[in-house]
Amino acid sequence: MKRLTLWILTLGFALTLPATWAQEIKLGSLNDLTGPTSDVGKDVALGIREAVQYVNDTGGINGKRLRLYLYDYGYRVPEAITTYKRFRDFDKVVGVLGWGTGDTEALSPTVSKDRIPYLSHSFAAKLTDPKTAPYNFVYGTDYSSNGRAAMTAWFDEVWMRDARFSDARAKGQKPRVVMFYHFAVPYASAPIKALKEHAALLGFEVGPDQNVTLTALDARSQVLAVKDFRPNLLWHGNTTMSVAAAIKDANALGLGADHIVNNWGYDENLVRLAGPAAEGVMGIAVTAFYGESAPLMDKVVEYAKKVNPGVPQEVRMIRTVQGWAQVLMMAEAMKRADKAGKLTGPGLREAFETFRDWTPGLGVPPITLSAADHRPGPVVPIYRVRGGKFERVTNVDLRARWPAQWQREWMGY
Repeated sequence: MKRLTLWILTLGFALTLPATWAQEIKLGSLNDLTGPTSDVGKDVALGIREAVQYVNDTGGINGKRLRLYLYDYGYRVPEAITTYKRFRDFDKVVGVLGWGTGDTEALSPTVSKDRIPYLSHSFAAKLTDPKTAPYNFVYGTDYSSNGRAAMTAWFDEVWMRDARFSDARAKGQKPRVVMFYHFAVPYASAPIKALKEHAALLGFEVGPDQNVTLTALDARSQVLAVKDFRPNLLWHGNTTMSVAAAIKDANALGLGADHIVNNWGYDENLVRLAGPAAEGVMGIAVTAFYGESAPLMDKVVEYAKKVNPGVPQEVRMIRTVQGWAQVLMMAEAMKRADKAGKLTGPGLREAFETFRDWTPGLGVPPITLSAADHRPGPVVPIYRVRGGKFERVTNVDLRARWPAQWQREWMGY
């Protein structure tokens, strides 16, 4: 793992400025390559590096080279703060690609004061409210929207249609749900309030939350703790490794519940780690999966082979694609700011807020941002595992379904 970390960082710093590039634009990237979310973080970092190479190969930022400074911070908030200060004071970056919820939220007041746009892999809902986080942006639907959409999709597509629940429906019984997540981790706990309120909106009974750590390899005690509640549905809010462990243990112990999973726990490794227990599991994907048919996916695969030929194709994941989505969104905002003669922090923020139904392709739903709303949009794609593959179940449009709540209540939590 250490060798992989050093290799990725070396790629980030080994770039030299050819004579054909008159100027460069500096971009910082915080990543987890060695910490508890490295099960998803390492593949993201590869995708970021490959996407930056693609941007430069296709003209850079209006003819200016994009220079990447990528650091591993091990999912430690103090180290994230130290690294951010390096970005600001030494590297002099124009923008930052961020990672975790705890560190992104901790840095939010600072980046607002410094006026440095921060586009993160954390999709915590509070980062989407420009009244409190004016310099924070996300490229995917927030965790609260994800949870609401996944619960809605399961309710509509499974509870209301599946013959397994016909007797329960006929008797007027309510579906029962339990949340599995790491209580102390801001990412995992961020959408829990929204999930419980949405459960009440749809008419669920909510059972006792279960604390499953990000690094857990065994969740048998948590599964046994909810057996008497007889849940129909489990929400999983961790990253892939511990989500797979919980799903396997629920299957092995005969819990009989279905599963919905937040985006950072739902990827190709879930199928590899959970095996047959992953069949039927529903979850959120903010981009297309690696190699799936989608605009620009051919370039994602091409650059994976070109830039990192030593990494086998069979281990690449949707996380690579997410790295591309993050880089391409930042690059688009930089191009707009540069074209307007405002490639500064405030100018870059203004450029983000001009996005109207923009998408880089890659299965990313159209993104619209404004000075009043930094949520990328209301549409959340929901997938299901079938035969070891991911199939699209539906797109849940939260604004269309609940326009009043979307407009007045749901931004920021």
